[in-house]
Amino acid sequence: MKKTRDLVLTAMFIALGVTLPQAFHAIPNAGGIFLPMHIPVLVAGFVVGPVFGLAAGILTPVLSHLIFHMPPAAVLPGMLCELAMYGLATGFFARIIKTKNVLLKIYAVLILGMLAGRVTYGILNSLIFRAGSYSMQAWLSAAFITALPGIIIQLIVIPVLLLALSRAKLIKI
Repeated sequence: MKKTRDLVLTAMFIALGVTLPQAFHAIPNAGGIFLPMHIPVLVAGFVVGPVFGLAAGILTPVLSHLIFHMPPAAVLPGMLCELAMYGLATGFFARIIKTKNVLLKIYAVLILGMLAGRVTYGILNSLIFRAGSYSMQAWLSAAFITALPGIIIQLIVIPVLLLALSRAKLIKI
């Protein structure tokens, strides 16, 4: 029954990851600023674990691209790898980090997962997807400076959401 539950929840997170960004695309570059697709994938890792989190991270940008043509084809490979790492790393760290302080665990897992995804994005862009035209400055700018509003939103919204789900006994952190 747990696998069925996780499969259904993964499908829900993918659906949220595909539809939520549509509310932001009326604003130029809003996807890269507010990072709305990242939130459901990061939460998926926490809730359904690394394997289903990885699946959510892969399928969300692919389906969004196929349905809405966002992210654009040039951005899709790097973003797919970044989101896949978010789901995988967040699920992995949520399973191995043990502490009685739930908020500390949430923030540790979230920050480690976010860093793993951003580092993956930077390494793969510099070595494969944009080799020769991708610099440390471009990575820092895209992953941290432009994305700062989205990072702040993630650091506020995701812990609140996870704590609410935990208090309602819908998930165990």
